[in-house]
Amino acid sequence: MTDAAELRARTREFLAAHPPATTGRGDFLAARFDAGLAWVHYPAGLGGLDAPRSLQAVVDAELEAAGAPDNDPRRIGIGLGMAAPTILAYGTEEQKRRFLRPLWVGEEVWCQLFSEPGAGSDLAALGTRAVRDGADGDWVVNGQKVWTSSAHLARWAILIARTDPDAPKHRGITYFLCDMTDPGVEVRPLRQITGEAEFNEVFLTDVRIPDDRRLGPVGEGWKVAQTTLMNERVSIGGMRLPREGGMIGPVAATWRERPELRSHDLHQRLLTLWVDAEVARLTGERLRQQLAAGQPGPEGSGMKLGFARLNQEISGLEVELRGEEGLLYDDWTMRRPELVDFTGRDAGYRYLRSKGNSIEGGTSEVLLNIVAERVLGLPAEPRNDKDVPWKDLAR
Repeated sequence: MTDAAELRARTREFLAAHPPATTGRGDFLAARFDAGLAWVHYPAGLGGLDAPRSLQAVVDAELEAAGAPDNDPRRIGIGLGMAAPTILAYGTEEQKRRFLRPLWVGEEVWCQLFSEPGAGSDLAALGTRAVRDGADGDWVVNGQKVWTSSAHLARWAILIARTDPDAPKHRGITYFLCDMTDPGVEVRPLRQITGEAEFNEVFLTDVRIPDDRRLGPVGEGWKVAQTTLMNERVSIGGMRLPREGGMIGPVAATWRERPELRSHDLHQRLLTLWVDAEVARLTGERLRQQLAAGQPGPEGSGMKLGFARLNQEISGLEVELRGEEGLLYDDWTMRRPELVDFTGRDAGYRYLRSKGNSIEGGTSEVLLNIVAERVLGLPAEPRNDKDVPWKDLAR
């Protein structure tokens, strides 16, 4: 199906058969997936219709106009933006049919077990081990992961672990799908500067993962992980926002509502950041259009870089604009939220939480290297560990 008019008609037929006002939310979402209107560019039977990705906007517009429920994408963003495209690209048919439907409907939340205490920015240095128990048996996993969003809510995790310590660090990694309810998986809250424990650390002790939950060939986990990471950066940096959406919105609103706080210097800085935010918003729209025509590339790294810088500069300006009020903080209560709400809390929260933007989803320093090498074509940074067996690396 490649015709927008045909797809629009199909969506309206679906709405007539499943009126949002009288159909339960879960039933509606499940029926939408089965009708191929979840991801129209996915294969038929897996939530899609083998249609061009650009036609998703046609479906979304019809459903929004009809008041249809969404699948709460902020709560299940890791599954939608990272796990799903990776499973689609590398999963077996059985894996795709098992995981994609409950993932999209929101029945199963996903998290990401990638970063480790000694392998954050240099992710390929990870030390979590997966050892085969017999030629065709389970994998036994031991190690620790950190900065894991939604681990306290997740049923499933995308996991990379070292399966060959004798190979160089990028070539001895394998990618798995881990059941977070399995014995040996322990999730501990990681309290942040905001007072919340939105992140977690995860300890894996003799966790057994069947080989049929391996994603991609043994030893090629780094290649699989690159698909995950590219999609992650696009989902973070290329979010669809209205004008004055995101962090710039509260600052602009305060400026309009509180003229007594204004100064010439703050006005100039706000104008500069407002323009930067609008440029980022439009660049994100262009990135989504490029994505509709192909696959995510390193451009997502540039968008994620801009997202982190803008959030930190805008939140800093907001605190300064509010003066003494900006030093207040609404609530230091330790809680484990389901999602991050930048605009639903005060300026102090936005200022503190935005500090994490330059770490999560790839550190800004690593992303600068990616942009330099893969977008601008500059010489690669010298690396003397690429061909050294992982077990021989200094740690």
